[in-house]
Amino acid sequence: MALPLSPLRLGTRASPLALAQAYSVRDALISAHALTLAAVEIVPIVASGDKITDRALADVGGKALWTKELDQALAGGRIDLAVHSMKDVETLRPPHFRIAAMLARADVRDRLIGCPRIVALKLGGIIGSSSPRRRAQLLRLRPDLRMVLFRGNVATRLAKLDAGEVDATLLAAAGLDRLGMTTTGTPIPLETMLPAPAQGAIGIEIRANDARMSDLVGAINDPVTFNCVTTERALLAALGGSCHSPIAALATIEGTMLRLRAEIYSPDGTEMVRKSATFARDDAEAISALATELIRMASPSLSALFSP
Repeated sequence: MALPLSPLRLGTRASPLALAQAYSVRDALISAHALTLAAVEIVPIVASGDKITDRALADVGGKALWTKELDQALAGGRIDLAVHSMKDVETLRPPHFRIAAMLARADVRDRLIGCPRIVALKLGGIIGSSSPRRRAQLLRLRPDLRMVLFRGNVATRLAKLDAGEVDATLLAAAGLDRLGMTTTGTPIPLETMLPAPAQGAIGIEIRANDARMSDLVGAINDPVTFNCVTTERALLAALGGSCHSPIAALATIEGTMLRLRAEIYSPDGTEMVRKSATFARDDAEAISALATELIRMASPSLSALFSP
């Protein structure tokens, strides 16, 4: 395949974790296409979500605050590719963009930091988290806990924890591992806390009509990750939840079939509906049916958080 003469411009958020993810994509492209290091340029872009650290993003624009500036750069031709943490990408994307590839998924679990186990947290302990899902899941397990807003990059959150602002926090294992913090925190079993849809996955977005970039990144796509994450995102779309709606989901491949586990919560964790389904990998109707059943099983107050 003929590659551009100028460096491939790979856009990314400017946070340390986002840059680590971008380096992973760069290294995969270099390996797949026998490129030199100079053939891929990392273009850091400060996202609105990284500027606003005193409010929950759900209250000021949601996941679009992670992608807006990258979208503008991609649409304007200032970058050729955009690297995203798929957990932070809006479910419905503009039609002129396309998620063209995903790297192999990392550890999907959350890690508890500041205490070895959830049951060991002190009575009435203060837990820092900005995730409606994590907050609801923890409150369901430990209604006595006090949840406070916790924003900022990984280093900022850990510094707040060290300063005693909270007793513990939760972070994604994948992000910690990518930052070299492989021993930080205690992994929480999936049976205890199902992850957010698309957690642990790095996606690469291109302009939808860019066939050359499609071929280029297609060489580093992990089909299993792409299938599973696309399924989880389809469930999100079918549920019609917002950034305020606590949703957990995980798709896994089992032989020739795909298993999708899903949970929806009330924000305070007092209500949870859980269901799973196994179906053919390309069965979009089965995903919609699972979403419909989750909402049917929910109380009126819980189902009101969703608008399929």
